[in-house]
Amino acid sequence: MDRRKFLTGAGAGAAGVTLAAPAIAQSAPQVRWRCTSSFPKSLDTIYGGAEDVAKYVREATDGAFDIQVYAAGEIVPGLQAADAVSSGTVEMCHTAAYYYVGKSPTWALGAVVPFGLNARGMFAWLYYGGGIDLLNEFYNTQGLHYLPTGNTGAQMGGWFSKEINSVADLNGLKMRIAGLAGRVMEKLGVVPQQIAGGDIYPALERGTIDAAEWIGPYDDEKLGFYQVAPYYYYPGWWEGNLVLNSFVNTESWNQLPDIYKSLLETACRAATIEMLAEYDFKNPQALQRLVQQGAQPRPFPQDVMQATFAASQEVYAEINANDPAFKKIYDSMMGFQAQTYLWQQVSEYTFDTFMMIKQREGALAGQK
Repeated sequence: MDRRKFLTGAGAGAAGVTLAAPAIAQSAPQVRWRCTSSFPKSLDTIYGGAEDVAKYVREATDGAFDIQVYAAGEIVPGLQAADAVSSGTVEMCHTAAYYYVGKSPTWALGAVVPFGLNARGMFAWLYYGGGIDLLNEFYNTQGLHYLPTGNTGAQMGGWFSKEINSVADLNGLKMRIAGLAGRVMEKLGVVPQQIAGGDIYPALERGTIDAAEWIGPYDDEKLGFYQVAPYYYYPGWWEGNLVLNSFVNTESWNQLPDIYKSLLETACRAATIEMLAEYDFKNPQALQRLVQQGAQPRPFPQDVMQATFAASQEVYAEINANDPAFKKIYDSMMGFQAQTYLWQQVSEYTFDTFMMIKQREGALAGQK
């Protein structure tokens, strides 16, 4: 059945009833936006977040609100996406806010910070803990409106050309690592590098860097890191989740009709759930393939975990002492952190731990 004909009453005359067109179709203005992504099309899951948003908005308005998505490099390089929005070159971008910590460390709080929240905790804080409003107090000063648009879940700790057996092995290591994690790693002797996703493999291959983190098995397999750096460490303690986000130019946002604002917010929420679910479905299979191709998953040694946690607290103390904008948002986020981990360990953790033990025993139905 043609949905549009049905909604306008075509074919409904059997009972002498004519259905009115939806209110949005009667008064929807034509809006055409460009959205530049920080990601290449080849990374279909993370790039797909922006495409999902565009699709949902386009369908809901019968094409009246049309967002055209462009991959990294088609309009501006991936790490310049937010700048293109604030300058008005494009109306919108899809990116990770922590790419711009060079401007201010506060940018990272809209994405993820080391030893921060997991995905569920981040969702709770953003949507119910006032996180989005707090972040927009800051991003609005940059000419941007912030909308969470995707999440990867907890990430892997990255690919290393040599084994990491202790904290001492980090000293002098050149590593591609994003966000505030670079400042944490610097305290342990690492030389951090910020490199766009598509440039990581050649840097590893040439030895320009010794290690790199990206996201997790599904994307990492596509990027081929296992071919040049076999040791695959976990967890990515700097990314217990990663919120991808849309930035909208504030002038463009303010000019949108309220119904379009609501649609865009809803579409971004839907894309967030889609991305997390897609990664959760694809990562297990990709990890198994990576191991078959020679990848060697390894847990970070406990002394590395303890040292990086301590270093992260030093970084936060330094930033909080000098950056009121960061401290205001950080205090809210971390104030919720203790609560969410208290709750998650009561039921979620005990259930998951029991089921993980059963998985190791080969007792789950899917293993028989």
